[in-house]
Amino acid sequence: MAKEEGIKVDGVVTEVLPNAMFRVKMPNESLVTGHISGKMRQHNIKILLGDTVELEFSPYDLTKGRITRRR
Repeated sequence: MAKEEGIKVDGVVTEVLPNAMFRVKMPNESLVTGHISGKMRQHNIKILLGDTVELEFSPYDLTKGRITRRR
């Protein structure tokens, strides 16, 4: 059985939380929590307030996502 693909959506960082977590506003005006992916930590990519980021969601939980790219 193949691994299910994540849902990718762009959003804007509205709040910086502790432990590399962020509150992100989605295009449909909902707020979700996002954490930085391992590759972004490894390459020391910083995310600031107001940045546009790409989030990847699991099909099972659409309230938490992984930030995979800073745009």
